[in-house]
Amino acid sequence: MNYRLAEKKDIDNVCYIIAAAIDEMEKNGIYQWDEVYPAKSDFLDDIEKGILYVGEMDGEIAVIYAINKEYDEQYNNGKWKYLDSEYRIIHRLCVNPLFQNKGVAKQTLSFVEKELKGEGVETIRLDVFSENPFALSLYQKNGYEEVGIANWRKGKFYLMEKHL
Repeated sequence: MNYRLAEKKDIDNVCYIIAAAIDEMEKNGIYQWDEVYPAKSDFLDDIEKGILYVGEMDGEIAVIYAINKEYDEQYNNGKWKYLDSEYRIIHRLCVNPLFQNKGVAKQTLSFVEKELKGEGVETIRLDVFSENPFALSLYQKNGYEEVGIANWRKGKFYLMEKHL
């Protein structure tokens, strides 16, 4: 897998992958994302800020994710264990449905953790939809611990943290 910063030329592909992922989630009874969020404007903003990444396999985008230190006020509900550590937050991690069930998310998490640790980051934070068993399993199996709950438009999300 080749990871790189997303570019403006990727936006149509990114939006197509998100739409396909939403369809796939809804087939599984997971109503986490919709036409409101995440929107094209969210990804364009991520690209402009230089925080959106893509992972490519066989010339296609297999995974999308954003990393930064920005968070919604709901993150204040977290009982973060490593308050004084250098942290980053993973947002909008999405595997292209064509590449799902092939270990892409796990491989991407491992890559991100290794890269961030190499940059001196000590902790990763994220939120995961309480009704997405696939995402919950991914993060739990990879050492992320629940530290609180965020309540957003779509329901309850678990705030999670991993010390690197």
